[in-house]
Amino acid sequence: MLPARAEPIRLTYEDLLALPDDGRLHELIDGDHVVTPAPSTRHQDISGELFAALKNYLAGHPIGRVYFPRVDVVLSDIDVVEPDLLFVSNDRRSIIETSAIKGAPDLVVEIVSPSSRRTDEVNKRRLYGRFGVREYWIVDPEIEVVKIHRLQADGSFPRGAELARESDDTLESPLLPGFSLRLGGLFA
Repeated sequence: MLPARAEPIRLTYEDLLALPDDGRLHELIDGDHVVTPAPSTRHQDISGELFAALKNYLAGHPIGRVYFPRVDVVLSDIDVVEPDLLFVSNDRRSIIETSAIKGAPDLVVEIVSPSSRRTDEVNKRRLYGRFGVREYWIVDPEIEVVKIHRLQADGSFPRGAELARESDDTLESPLLPGFSLRLGGLFA
């Protein structure tokens, strides 16, 4: 007779909060602990450009708030992430708490690094779709592309568009009427 398989240990938000701060990004996806090293300078440059563009847009169009790390997004007790950037509309502002965002933001942005590619493109895409994030941008500095996923009425989260610096595309979103950012500026 084979021994019974032990159930995998699922960590909770409380477990995550108890971890010592070691400078790395700690997240939970379905209770699995995901650790990512500090981002590269290129990653930080792109994150800063995108944050500044969104912050400037929101100064003239006060339709919500934009956040950058370090802020926890608590989707469930076993699903806690720290996206590179996120936008919460005024309609969803009730999810903004002092200690964390507790619920699905309208828009989540992840900037891919070699160590996070599979997590960002597969695991987090599924997670964000499951919890009702309306739009998910995956920014890939290596190939200078932004992949946009938009939540569909049936709950699916397919890729909606793939924008490239090479094509001189402009990043826009129905969540942010009037916002536009040329990818040449984002990846400069």
